[in-house]
Amino acid sequence: MEHRPSGGSTAMRKRSGVRGGTRTTWLEHDILCIIFSFLDVFDLVRCSAVCKSWNAVINKSELLQALYFKLRRDSGESSSSGQRKSWELGLQEIAMKHHSLCLQRGRVDIHQWKAHSVGVDQCRMKMGLLLTGVGDKVMRLWSLDSYKCQEEYHVPDTATLVDFDFDESKIVGLLGTRVGIWGRNGKRSIFPSREGTFPKGLCLRYIDPEAVIGCQDGTARVFDMYSRTCSRIIKMHSGPVTCLALSDDQLIVSGSSLGSISISNLSSDQRVATLRSTDSAGIRTLCFNPSSHLVFAGTTVGYTYCWDLRTMKSLWGTRVSSNVVYSLNHLQSDKSTLVVGGIDGVLRVLNQNTGKVLSRCVISDERPIISSRDMHAFTEKKKGLKLLEETEVDRIPRTCRPPITCLAIGMKKVITAHNSNIKIVFVLTMQLLYYLMDIPTMCGVSTTLVGSMSVVMWLTTSPRPKSTGASMNGPANGNLI
Repeated sequence: MEHRPSGGSTAMRKRSGVRGGTRTTWLEHDILCIIFSFLDVFDLVRCSAVCKSWNAVINKSELLQALYFKLRRDSGESSSSGQRKSWELGLQEIAMKHHSLCLQRGRVDIHQWKAHSVGVDQCRMKMGLLLTGVGDKVMRLWSLDSYKCQEEYHVPDTATLVDFDFDESKIVGLLGTRVGIWGRNGKRSIFPSREGTFPKGLCLRYIDPEAVIGCQDGTARVFDMYSRTCSRIIKMHSGPVTCLALSDDQLIVSGSSLGSISISNLSSDQRVATLRSTDSAGIRTLCFNPSSHLVFAGTTVGYTYCWDLRTMKSLWGTRVSSNVVYSLNHLQSDKSTLVVGGIDGVLRVLNQNTGKVLSRCVISDERPIISSRDMHAFTEKKKGLKLLEETEVDRIPRTCRPPITCLAIGMKKVITAHNSNIKIVFVLTMQLLYYLMDIPTMCGVSTTLVGSMSVVMWLTTSPRPKSTGASMNGPANGNLI
């Protein structure tokens, strides 16, 4: 029998500001300032995003500004007025440097779980949430704070989910020759295209209020989410459009199975330029970095390419694998590192400016360190294994490198999805445990563990002193990260 509080207890809860067990009383401004003053830069930024009142306290007290200028002084950077940049941009640069170093040199812990019953081929990450799907008849939205499944969105039995994207209010899905919209409250609507204008769709990207569908006939269909009509048809390629990227300045970047990349303007429906890889292999995946105006693409024969959209010229091409590159991505403001995954199951970090491979990671074949089970999933924690340059990938067991079909990047974390044979998702969270000489110690972020969920998470620590050697059997020679 449920225990109900007495009337006096209820009155006490109302007076103390507790509703449903949640205290809603506010701390004094001065008390919050004292508490916040003990935090480092990254924790303070996180607190500023909790609610409007905390954001106002932090900005009004100028705690972030004070920390930033202290970091500059500690690092010996000149504070002359001619060289001073805004503290917001300065903090962003520090955060991106921290993120990049984690990906390159950090130690990796892995949490893995089975997110779907028959596998998962796609994942998207935004606003601390992870959306997984493609493989069965359901999409699942996971919290990246608690690693619990928050919502499920079901696909009609008569349709096949091909691709999806989401924002804070809706999920947009590509269902073969139709577009579906799921409200975050679970309500679903599907609208058909106009007759004869929507052949089979292969990929989707969405920036409110428009979704762009890459189609098998080489066109990109632009759908308005509110009028629910196809507003534009843009001829992109003579072959199927296999991948898409959208820019904030109304550009569509698309890759083709015939090996070319086309850039078109959404506002004029005109093709701006065509880029081509030197190996003429099909373009399997691409992404666009608005911070540096660079386009990156992965091909079906293992090459990764980079072009500068300002000059429309190729900057570099690197063969990172002997087989298909399925996915590549970067943090939006990161201009230094690119994460690449494909059929060989090796997670690679590349230099965005040169194409040089900075690090390679696989899963350790040792027994799990920790296993746990809850109502949603069975979770295992393992170690990540960093490969030396001379290590031959083909000699590493396939159990340590399941094919990576899709990946997404967060601050110091990488999420990877895997095909139906593996039936798991990988999440890699990378954090520095101690600090390099070129980053002040105030920037440090302590390691945090992830909760349970049917995914894999890799927690990295601060770069260790440079090590040599490689072993598939454990941490000998500094290979286990």
